[in-house]
Amino acid sequence: MTSKGFVSVEGKRVAIENEKNLLELIRKAGIEIPTFCYHSELSVYGACRLCLVDIEGMGIQASCSIEPRDGMKVKVHTPQIREIRRTNIELLLASGHHNCTTCVKTGYCRLQDVARKLGVKELRFKESQEQRPRNTHSHSIVRDPDKCILCGDCIRMCSEVQGIGVIDFANRGSKTQVLPTFGKDLDDVECVNCGQCVRICPTGALSSKSEVSQIWADIWSPNKKVAVQIAPAVRVALGEMYNLPAGENATGQIVTALRMIGFDYVYDTSYSADLTIFEEATEFLQRFEKGANMPLFTSCCPAWVKHAEHCYPDLLENISTCKSPQQMMASAIKESYVREGGKREDISVVCVMPCTAKKYEAKRPEFAVNGDHDVSNVLTTMELARMIDEKGIKFNELEPGPFDMPFGFKTGAGVIFGTAGGVTEAVIRYIMGIVAPSADYKPVCKVLHESTDLKELEIEVSGKKVRIAAVNGLKNAKKLIEDLKTGKKQYDFIEVMACPNGCVGGAGQPALNSAQNAKKRKEGLYGIDGQQQLHKPQDNHYITKLYEALQSEVGGHKAHELFHTHYHNRKRVNISPRREEGKVHINVCFGSTCVRRGAKDLVRQIRQYAQGKNINAQINVEPSFCYEKCTKAPMVRINDAEIEKADIEKIDIVLTRELSKAAQ
Repeated sequence: MTSKGFVSVEGKRVAIENEKNLLELIRKAGIEIPTFCYHSELSVYGACRLCLVDIEGMGIQASCSIEPRDGMKVKVHTPQIREIRRTNIELLLASGHHNCTTCVKTGYCRLQDVARKLGVKELRFKESQEQRPRNTHSHSIVRDPDKCILCGDCIRMCSEVQGIGVIDFANRGSKTQVLPTFGKDLDDVECVNCGQCVRICPTGALSSKSEVSQIWADIWSPNKKVAVQIAPAVRVALGEMYNLPAGENATGQIVTALRMIGFDYVYDTSYSADLTIFEEATEFLQRFEKGANMPLFTSCCPAWVKHAEHCYPDLLENISTCKSPQQMMASAIKESYVREGGKREDISVVCVMPCTAKKYEAKRPEFAVNGDHDVSNVLTTMELARMIDEKGIKFNELEPGPFDMPFGFKTGAGVIFGTAGGVTEAVIRYIMGIVAPSADYKPVCKVLHESTDLKELEIEVSGKKVRIAAVNGLKNAKKLIEDLKTGKKQYDFIEVMACPNGCVGGAGQPALNSAQNAKKRKEGLYGIDGQQQLHKPQDNHYITKLYEALQSEVGGHKAHELFHTHYHNRKRVNISPRREEGKVHINVCFGSTCVRRGAKDLVRQIRQYAQGKNINAQINVEPSFCYEKCTKAPMVRINDAEIEKADIEKIDIVLTRELSKAAQ
């Protein structure tokens, strides 16, 4: 690689190659500069002011926003820079409640790590006395505003990488917070629970919602049997928590650890990944032959499915009706337990997943029978490590153990589900195994092994070309859908994974310190695939036996009952407030028609009215969306009473009545 000049870093000549800023060049030189807000996958923000350097002729600058130029002389550590960094850390620690010993991210927190490395042992500033409540309403993500350092990483991740943008800065000065739209809870807006904000958050401000206590309770219950299933991506990432190289296969040790924790049955989600292909590939071939509801989108990723429900309800008929492997496995386990004479509610199914969205998926009402959810609880990879540590297990010293049968058997196709493009390759292996059994699928699938956001290829099925795409990252998926709708692109089969790199880069995994980690995890899964004796889903004879036991064919009535589902239009998100006891709640519709007809002015009038009547403490005024009564705009709801074509006079009458009721 041709050098573009040299920079002197602490007296050492460092060649300028393709580094986009001084920070990357200095790190290449072997010097680590602390930072919270700089990530190579996000835009340069320059908010934390920790990556300061002293550049001759320029003074102290943020290295993340300075392009390296030939002849620069840079000092990274000077007394002045050290003091600035330490002061910044002390201010951040004083601004919230960073009680590290009880924080869910203790040991993995960058604020804690940087404070330790800079030798911050006491604070010279008064700590904030204000305490704000933790938000725990989401099934997947917990928000703790007292631990937020306003680095903006989560905002940029949600907007720039995922293209969702449901969180942003609100208020000003010392009142600034990071909040979802309208200050609502994450489960009340278009959050898809992908957890990429959790992955990138440097503190405990955002974390996955732990279900560890409930799982221990089931394990210790004498009336419960507890089965656990392990997703493919977990086995090539958990080892990183115990100083194993990224991508190293730790399957056997994980199985042994789970038995020591106390699980009664240990299964492999790769089994149900094979099962998913039986159903999904069959569904695709049927649709392809009829030309109905095409292209077919995969349904394995719950974050993608929820995003489609919110933003693309017109595409819901195009999404495969197949449940995800997590849910298919749970259905199969529950059905098997009942067929053997047990009660459905007496067996708990725990899933170890690389993903926070799986927690939300498990709680969807579609995946319950008479109130008993197929999946009882979901553990992330990180949470499993905590359970292993809590049990006192020395993971690195464990002997590998085998899965229980039949739900522990898999082919290589099930394993590669854990990486972007893996589902597509598994489908191709299945289809080609039917239409061209002697064909070599490897040259066709080579493009799926590339580390690109969008992978495109074609195969031939019964003389017809099948156009295929695999996309990861929701912003990239949005671009693909726009191209589909404008006719710029045409596909027959589309795999969507919400997380960059697929499940190996899920928010429940150990933090990705570099793009190389994701690549190594992917290579680890393909390495496991290569070691398997069987590589096509249809070669999993235990799945054939499952269909025989169910007395069902692939895609048959019983298979649909257990392994298929349906999705809902969620375009009208719920942004109505959570009601506070003792207050009268006033919601003004902020749908486009209501806004055009004066909804914003009406909110201002209501607040002026409340101030004049001295009733601010008794009411809660917030926007809402949408009452679907556009011909009667503007719409206002006071508690449960709707006011059509609302004005301040009508509001006065209803509000007076509701305040009187509240006072009784």
